[in-house]
Amino acid sequence: MCKINDGEEGGPKGERGPADEPAQFSALLEDSAEDLYEHAPCGYLSTLLDGGIAKINTTLLDWLGYERGDLVGRKYFSDLLTVGGRLYHETHFAPLLRMQGEVSGIALELRAADGSRLPVMVTSTVRKGSDGQPLLIRTTVVDARDRRAYEEELLRARKEADQERDRLKLLAATLQKTLLPPTLASVPGLDVAAHYHIASVDEVGGDFYDLFPLAAGTWGLFLGDVCGKGATAAAITSLARYTLRAAAVYNPDPAAVLANLNTVLNHEHNGHDPRFCTVVFGLLTPETDRGGFRVTLASGGHPPALLMRADGTADFLPTPGGQLIGVLPDADIATTTVHLAPGDTLLLHTDGLTEARIVGGDEDRYGDDALLDFGRALAPTTASDAVGAVRDLLDTFGTGVDDDTAVLALHVPRPLSEEQQRPST
Repeated sequence: MCKINDGEEGGPKGERGPADEPAQFSALLEDSAEDLYEHAPCGYLSTLLDGGIAKINTTLLDWLGYERGDLVGRKYFSDLLTVGGRLYHETHFAPLLRMQGEVSGIALELRAADGSRLPVMVTSTVRKGSDGQPLLIRTTVVDARDRRAYEEELLRARKEADQERDRLKLLAATLQKTLLPPTLASVPGLDVAAHYHIASVDEVGGDFYDLFPLAAGTWGLFLGDVCGKGATAAAITSLARYTLRAAAVYNPDPAAVLANLNTVLNHEHNGHDPRFCTVVFGLLTPETDRGGFRVTLASGGHPPALLMRADGTADFLPTPGGQLIGVLPDADIATTTVHLAPGDTLLLHTDGLTEARIVGGDEDRYGDDALLDFGRALAPTTASDAVGAVRDLLDTFGTGVDDDTAVLALHVPRPLSEEQQRPST
């Protein structure tokens, strides 16, 4: 009697069911060692101690486009390398292999039969006999084309990123220059010096200063610091500079100038991203009867100016109660007036100086007290010497300067006869 195959033992004739899958898997495991060698996913190469090729698998032959007879017994391993690879093999690879008995993960390039280059990772091991003497060298070759392509793409992306960063640095530096005056006005009877210390070349800071003529016999000056960094801070800085100059022409009273700026900033930037700044504005007027200048300062939340007298004393000019400019519709603006006599120096600064961290110690902030001690040790001084001393001080902080710093110094020179009589220090 004929037995009909109903599919319970493998299904209809010609089809394989689940029962056949273990058999197929077992068949795959029974591949011969020779087949595994010849068609491995990597190249295998056996050479004599002098590098002569004794055996090579099909995988590597296919990669290189050679026939077995072209290489076995006819070529050396170094013959498959590019010129640079051959030099590296002779000077580094081969000596290291003889000394250590194994070299792993070396990046080389093989030259194919058609002249093309194949990037590979090579690992070689010296095989020894029972007597411990070296017999041959076995080498594993891994195709590194995908890795090379990835590395080249990574290098290209890094190069583009570096170029973009350089462009941004140049843009930031150019923009920063436009926010500062190219030169300060020359005031008869007054020496002036200024410095801008950039904390980061990657971002545009918000510090600004200027000195400019007003009506005959008067000059205006200002120094300020916009909150934040970047393009928005630069826009506020530009707006503040031009508003201050325009307002001073209309009404040079320092308190009125800052009130005008406060109105502009409060109206323009009173939304989801409010912007404000600290500013000190000054009006310079020569005092011909007693020499020197009368300086009227108005401060909107700005650090007090440091006055270093000709007699060697120094102290801050009090401007308490001044509020940040741009925060409230009607800001409280503090004012003070001082006589800048011959030999006196007035130093204005932004808070990047006093908020710098003292690197190497306990990293406390530099602070107002330290700046006052600095001024007392420096007095009497000139504008250029004061700014030079601040520059040197900022350099000692190194990476401790987190924020840009602007300084502006005004000095009334002594009469030449007094300078000649002044004892040297």
